[in-house]
Amino acid sequence: MKKLLKIQRIAGATILLAGILAAGIMQAAYAEMTPEVEVLQQRWAEVNYMTQGETQVEAFSTLIEDARRVTEAQQDSAEAWIWSGIIKSSYAGAKGGLGALSSAKAAKEDLETAMALDADAMQGSAYTSLGVLYLSVPGWPVGFGDEEKGEELLLKGLEIAPEGIDANYFYAEHLFKTDKYEDAQRYLMRALNSPSRPGRELADQGRRGEIERMLQQIEGTK
Repeated sequence: MKKLLKIQRIAGATILLAGILAAGIMQAAYAEMTPEVEVLQQRWAEVNYMTQGETQVEAFSTLIEDARRVTEAQQDSAEAWIWSGIIKSSYAGAKGGLGALSSAKAAKEDLETAMALDADAMQGSAYTSLGVLYLSVPGWPVGFGDEEKGEELLLKGLEIAPEGIDANYFYAEHLFKTDKYEDAQRYLMRALNSPSRPGRELADQGRRGEIERMLQQIEGTK
């Protein structure tokens, strides 16, 4: 009995240590972010998860201007360029249609700028975000879309952040769209069980909601 209790205590301590280490890694990954970039990050979550329709399009348009001012002031900040790219990409998604293609191209340029500065910044978020763009935009001659390139970038993002909620979610989304439901479900569960990100409670809540909805869709295919 004493031996069993000892094993349980060791196991519990190991799990706790793993959780502490994971939280520490997440904190370190975002440690270089300036207060101005943190504002962009928080505003993106608010616009992305708390608005919709034309209100969302207008809010993202305003946020693009905010991001422009931040990148002008912090040209060497990979995190600033990543968020500028994410915001422009989200605006393109909200606006939709061929009219959004210029914003998608601008987002691509921002993410490539970030990668040139620090490809691993924000746990490789530039790889993941750029991968999503390549998978979402039409291919040649209309746009730069490329499924093979997109998947390659998503896998690179996963390599850098194997436990990351976004890296796993977006790769799962790609698998889901290509009817690989069993594999998609596996990555969705990884995303669902990923460590919470300090200061990103709203984004985590919104993303987990998206994960749950996709899991339900997978269940509906069985």
